[in-house]
Amino acid sequence: MNPEAGPDQTAPPSALDLQLPRQLLDPGLTGLPAADADGLVAVRLRCVDGRIAAIEAWPGCPHHGLDPAALPLALTPLVEPHAHLDKAFSWARHANRSGTIAGAMAANRNEANERTQEQIHGRGERALERAWRQGLRAMRSHIDSLGAWWEPSWQALEALRLRWADRLELELVALVPLAHWGTPAGEALAARVAATGGLLGGVLGPPYRPSRDDQRALEALLRLAERHGCGIDLHIDESDQGQARGVRMLLQALRHQPCSVPITCSHASSLALLPERQLRPLLDQLAAAGVAVVALPGTNHWLLDRRPGCTPRLRPQAPVRQLQAAGVLVAIGGDNVQDPWFPGGDFDPIEVLRFSVAASHQAPWLRQGLAPFSTEAARLLRLPWDGVLRQGGPADLVVLAACSWSEVLARSPQRRVLRGGHWLPPPLSQQPAAVLASVGGMTAHPSP
Repeated sequence: MNPEAGPDQTAPPSALDLQLPRQLLDPGLTGLPAADADGLVAVRLRCVDGRIAAIEAWPGCPHHGLDPAALPLALTPLVEPHAHLDKAFSWARHANRSGTIAGAMAANRNEANERTQEQIHGRGERALERAWRQGLRAMRSHIDSLGAWWEPSWQALEALRLRWADRLELELVALVPLAHWGTPAGEALAARVAATGGLLGGVLGPPYRPSRDDQRALEALLRLAERHGCGIDLHIDESDQGQARGVRMLLQALRHQPCSVPITCSHASSLALLPERQLRPLLDQLAAAGVAVVALPGTNHWLLDRRPGCTPRLRPQAPVRQLQAAGVLVAIGGDNVQDPWFPGGDFDPIEVLRFSVAASHQAPWLRQGLAPFSTEAARLLRLPWDGVLRQGGPADLVVLAACSWSEVLARSPQRRVLRGGHWLPPPLSQQPAAVLASVGGMTAHPSP
């Protein structure tokens, strides 16, 4: 384990008094009080050797008049279902100040031509270090996989996947034009991806070609994924036009070319443009086909319906709540971090959750409001732990300096992360930064 990223040397806690969402506690537990209006239950967790030894109702402290609502709110570590580690933190050198998709693509190409294996390894290490300390336990990252940069990108991120395996599970997706999968080079890439447990990816969105080339490419991808046993994760309908034409094409391809591997539609933004009478049958078809959806509100809100001199009227993003109602597996991710596609972000799952409360009306006090960041995201990545605390399970927690969801939403909360029963060092973002060194009376931390 990287000593700089290791746990604190302080003694591990044997008992923790916390408020936890009821949905993150073993549903078979008895003797717990009913959840409050925030969906929280006050509990005492007992930890032994990095595992949960017992989950008990909080005994309270009647002599001191403590209220269970004064206990800190905690979550189990969350899951990032969609990231781009290969280009993270590249905005400073390759800014897309127009904020357009065309500008992002041009800056992305320029940046990709400069990539080296060492550079990508450094970005990835920085990203995973931040993600781990801020409360993520798993991540799926897409990798640009066509061009001179694909080999160093995969070498760097494969090395990081192995290096971080005991701390953060990393899943990799090969991102190429759909037509590439029908070539000998695409076949070779699929074999390599399959050997490391990765997924096949691609982009399908406007402008659509008048021919059936996209449909044929989709069917070829389905056959290839089935042959290699690889899951599929598509960037699909990331647009403020087209009204889910890509999703319709995928469903049609699945009717002609059935496929048993897991399939994810990332973005699916233009689904939101459909009137309800057209949307509902399409969502039912997605559910019946077992296709999952990853909503990415941050990047979508930044890029889509962008017109010079105008505030956007459309805010298209995957219709999360309607998808959930139809029985589709839905996760929500952060997507781009400080790259040409989005200038912000920092691999902080609590910030993604906070933004989604407003952007998607995902109220975290409701089961379906929290699930896309926790249990459903874990299900999407097929993680061995669903993120629910059980006796004998891992003593892994994200403890927030907040006692209610309202406090979480009011300001970005400080936190402590417990992994294997040990506290991690606080995230660097919560320590004084070097940029403040000139401010009198402050002790700055070296810039990460």
